[in-house]
Amino acid sequence: MDSFTKFSSYSLVFFLLFLFTHTAMGSEREAVTKTVQTAYVEGFQNLGGKEMMEAGFHPTFIMVLNRGGVLSELPLQRMIEIAEQRKNNPDYTHVEVEARILDVDVTGNAAMVKLELYREGRLLFTDYLGLYKFDDGWKIFNKLYHQH
Repeated sequence: MDSFTKFSSYSLVFFLLFLFTHTAMGSEREAVTKTVQTAYVEGFQNLGGKEMMEAGFHPTFIMVLNRGGVLSELPLQRMIEIAEQRKNNPDYTHVEVEARILDVDVTGNAAMVKLELYREGRLLFTDYLGLYKFDDGWKIFNKLYHQH
């Protein structure tokens, strides 16, 4: 085999590997984005309900809050209770939250999503969500945030 044929063969192999990896990562990014949009944005922020949240959150999920330098944790069950209380409270007026996903970084079975939450055009939070991929799909396992 001459050197041009070897070069062409290697180039084709590397191109196909790149294409396969890029396509696979693209579909994983889409799956991560869908999990965040459905479970977190629609399920929690827009009061879609317990079932939507449980489908996309890992049972051991923890939100870490930083209030004046004091850290505390909010587990999934408490977040579900908060959402259900708001949803069932006739005095609570819900205004839809819009999410703008700024970054989705996927490496193997781990992902990190950075998003901004807006209500009526006003920036409320910048959130950082950590996800792991399990046999039944991507699950949100933690959240950090900055309140604007």
